[in-house]
Amino acid sequence: MSETTSPHDDTLGARAANVSDLIQQVLDASGATANRDVLRDILRSAAGLASDDVDRLDLKITAAALKEMRRAFGMFRPLQGIPKVTVFGSARTQAHDPLYDQARRLASHMAAAGWMVITGAGPGIMAAAAEGAGREQSIGVSIRLPFEEAPSDVIAGDNKLVAMKYFFTRKLMLIKESSAFVCLPGGFGTQDETFELLTLLQTGKATPTAVVLLDIPGGSYWRDWQAYLEAELVAPGLISPEDYELYLITDDVDVAVAEVQRFWSNYHSIRWVGERLVVRVRRPPSAADVERLNRAFGDLLIDGSIEPAPPLPPEVSDRDSLELPRLVMHYDPRKAGRLRALIDALNDLPSEGA
Repeated sequence: MSETTSPHDDTLGARAANVSDLIQQVLDASGATANRDVLRDILRSAAGLASDDVDRLDLKITAAALKEMRRAFGMFRPLQGIPKVTVFGSARTQAHDPLYDQARRLASHMAAAGWMVITGAGPGIMAAAAEGAGREQSIGVSIRLPFEEAPSDVIAGDNKLVAMKYFFTRKLMLIKESSAFVCLPGGFGTQDETFELLTLLQTGKATPTAVVLLDIPGGSYWRDWQAYLEAELVAPGLISPEDYELYLITDDVDVAVAEVQRFWSNYHSIRWVGERLVVRVRRPPSAADVERLNRAFGDLLIDGSIEPAPPLPPEVSDRDSLELPRLVMHYDPRKAGRLRALIDALNDLPSEGA
């Protein structure tokens, strides 16, 4: 039996075709030459909102989020290729507090090592980190609040400062652009940022990175925090003991800086190719190294073994870091803490000539 279409179906089809044609015209008029498939999806979603009877407030949220993400992307674009560390901590920390000096020294050391320092651009720990990094090495992603103080003098008026309306877009930019994170004691906001960061790492929604929880010498903030995790999260099985591998607790600025630098000393990046995880490194492991890695980390595999490999076909097609050595494995994505331990082991491999 042949199918028939109603006049309503014909109208919807004609409308969709018209929208597609108009999207193509918009892309042409805007001069878009790259990533047109993604831009087409964005415009198609926007056009879909017009016919979905969406509440005006929902539309305003969508429009504002897209606008401020565009501004932030534009701010970060000239800074691509420069390593960045995000510093989280309380806006209420006073300049006389030892935590303030700890944050300032941490940022100063990271800037001296060639890193840029991202903060929320506010007072307290954020101001301390901006002071330590200096204006040239500071990036600010602030939040607009009715009671929030103005951006710190270090970053105010700088072209590396962007203000966000929503916490979710702000956290996206604070996390997306960084290659390392240092969290100092703070309140609800700092806890929210720290837990979201660890959640993204634990679930594989963020690629592995260095996370340091920094206190003052003898401080108890992060030690007590970990005791809570042990008693209330690990003991009942809500998280795994291996998740402790996702971060380092220290009260020593030099240890914090060394942890960030160590993380990137050999490890370069990861990529999924189908069901296989590719880990790229700067120094190729020897056959004996690979054998030791398999003995130590066989538990993070679904099956098979960790194997050296040339670039896989999708990597070749994308010209994705083809010059780097790589290890390929059928990795269990529920073992994020163990993957971090594997990365540490790769970083501890001897350098050439060692």
